Amino acid sequence: MATVSAKVFEHHKKTDGTFNVKICVHHKAQRKYIDTVHYVVKKQLTTKMKIKDIFVNDLVEQQLRGYRKIISELGERLDFFTAETLKNYLCEIDDDVDFIKFCAEHMAQTVKEGRKATAHNFRLVRNSLIDYFKRESVSITEINSNMLIYYERFLRSERTMERPNGQKSIITKKTAKGVSDSGLHNHMRDLRTLFNAARNKYNNEDLGIYRIKHYPFKKYKIGSPPLTKKRNNTLEQIRIIRDCKSEMGSRAEMAKELYMLSFYLCGTNAVDFYQLTKENIRNGRLEYNRSKTRGKRKDSAFISIKIIDEAKPLLQKYIGKLSTRYINSDGLNKALSMGMKKLRILTGLKELTLYWARHTFATIARNSGGMSKDDVAQALNHVDNEHTTTDIYIAKDWRIVDRVQISVISLLRKLDKKKVT
Repeated sequence: MATVSAKVFEHHKKTDGTFNVKICVHHKAQRKYIDTVHYVVKKQLTTKMKIKDIFVNDLVEQQLRGYRKIISELGERLDFFTAETLKNYLCEIDDDVDFIKFCAEHMAQTVKEGRKATAHNFRLVRNSLIDYFKRESVSITEINSNMLIYYERFLRSERTMERPNGQKSIITKKTAKGVSDSGLHNHMRDLRTLFNAARNKYNNEDLGIYRIKHYPFKKYKIGSPPLTKKRNNTLEQIRIIRDCKSEMGSRAEMAKELYMLSFYLCGTNAVDFYQLTKENIRNGRLEYNRSKTRGKRKDSAFISIKIIDEAKPLLQKYIGKLSTRYINSDGLNKALSMGMKKLRILTGLKELTLYWARHTFATIARNSGGMSKDDVAQALNHVDNEHTTTDIYIAKDWRIVDRVQISVISLLRKLDKKKVT
């Protein structure tokens, strides 16, 4: 049986001579205390520190009646509470959830988990909500299906954003274009992920606790992602990228060489190149856990890739060096972005990023190398949601990855031989 009562402690006297009225939560032989907004002075108390002021007493008793009603409604579920969790429940049940504050907390946790790219996407959502509501505190009840329709229009339109520039006291304004169909889908998907995370934190189905009672995405449908534009190069374009002349030590040279290294190593990403050390090389193979999905898979997204001859000098040049050159992977990505801009000029290719190497590798493996989609997916170290149970029983055979890799590289080698003859 849980009880609540008002308490005033003589040793809690403030410097101004007042005492805070506290609510004592007594449950399972433990006591926990809730601070109230009520303060009294000595003349409002009896000699036994009981409240004798009728006005304050009525206010406190009203609060106690509310808590007793909540406790009664818990029924048998009360057995699952400790004094501490019951105290927290009483404090929070009527509190509104500040969604902007939650987003910031969830972003920080995501960074701690090593998912910086995901945290970045969450930050974009949080900032755009601040832009939309024009304030930094938003009740989660304001995130509803009607709001999402207007919010979608807002995202599609040209809008002005205000952001702190270095120092928080300096605010800069920036005009942003409306998002594309794919950009809108990704943005709303990330908003839904944040909303679901808030429901997971504040709701407890087992105890019948629902601080967030509504779900706007039941009515507002995000739908399937639009087909993305193909981002792959031809084998001839690969040769152009590989053989173009770039200034030694320049960002363009790094962009070119990391593009080729990614192509040689089954589409390895920039963040993984940043994190690689010589310890990741074992018996002529590059072995690592893919950053993007390591926290989502039971195998921690581990992959083993053969280091082919073309990759050896480039890997030797960059492995363990990028993390000393750049403070974090974001710094590397910014340098690559600038390098790719120059590389596009040098090669005459209008569209080119490091991620194109991954798409190119996959496309050539499937369309020209004749590899199955499942084998290509394994070489790319993708999550296979359709065969998660089956994968428990099947040991990874890295020879499959080797076959996919050589099917692609051999085509480039053959092209080189044709050019020579």
